[in-house]
Amino acid sequence: MADCRCNICGGQLKPRLEGVVDPQSGDRFGIGVCELCGLGHTLPPPAELATYYGAEYYGNRHGLTDRYCTRRRARFLTAGAGPGRGRRLLDVGCGEGAFLEYAEKRLGWRGTGIELNPDNARKRGLDVLDSFDDATRIGPFDCVTFWHSLEHLRDPSTTLGRVREMISDDGSVLIAVPDFSGLQAKVFGANWFHLDVPRHLYHFGEKSLTLLLEKTGFEVEHRWNCELEYDLFGWSQSALNTCMPVPNEFFYHLTGRSNGLSAARTALNYALGSLLTVPAFLLTSITSGLGKGGTLVVAARVRPKNVQP
Repeated sequence: MADCRCNICGGQLKPRLEGVVDPQSGDRFGIGVCELCGLGHTLPPPAELATYYGAEYYGNRHGLTDRYCTRRRARFLTAGAGPGRGRRLLDVGCGEGAFLEYAEKRLGWRGTGIELNPDNARKRGLDVLDSFDDATRIGPFDCVTFWHSLEHLRDPSTTLGRVREMISDDGSVLIAVPDFSGLQAKVFGANWFHLDVPRHLYHFGEKSLTLLLEKTGFEVEHRWNCELEYDLFGWSQSALNTCMPVPNEFFYHLTGRSNGLSAARTALNYALGSLLTVPAFLLTSITSGLGKGGTLVVAARVRPKNVQP
């Protein structure tokens, strides 16, 4: 830990959480936090990340909320980047392509995605690339989106620097991440649902994400502090994680993943999860109003070259 430095600002990392369990593999990790900007780092970062992305990870993670999530992201896109009108959009980590398809068909963007497992998105007829290098060769883009993908990348500072080089001079970036500086993260610590170690290599708060954007040539214009289903699960599933022997069971059931639980354990998870829904709604409303929700969405514009951060 003594030799570890922050990916954004080079600050010293201090231990924050130990023994954070990956619910899929059972492996344990720590989280070190930069003493200057507050960026959390999953430690040690796995040498081979692919082993932590099983086939079920790429399933229908939004389930019943898929349409709602897509339309919400479309509203963020319009508020942060303006209308499509044939402009070019790059969606990094496009998943199955629901948002990218909506942006093309409903909002008038010309979309391109990047996805490690692109087959499902390509079946929708979308233009999906395998790597960032491919996208660099076909820029510039007018907007680049990272919907809960930036925290998965090995080097977010280098990535955002590359985005600045491949985006138009009046372009925008939209980034959504779990809010490591929000009240959920503070209340639940190692049991917080949105830590998702080691797939989440970094854990952003408002200060660290803003600094990253400023250092790579962007100015933050808009912030939102809530994505409803992310925040709800952040409260309800994290609370269950503090008292149930196996983490994330409620979430896995609602997203259609089989985990071999008995009927009794399944019923117990549904019962407790349902009971927690009402207080989760109330807490989500309060914390988002205070700017301390479970998720953080930021829209930033390219900073003019003659303006210093």
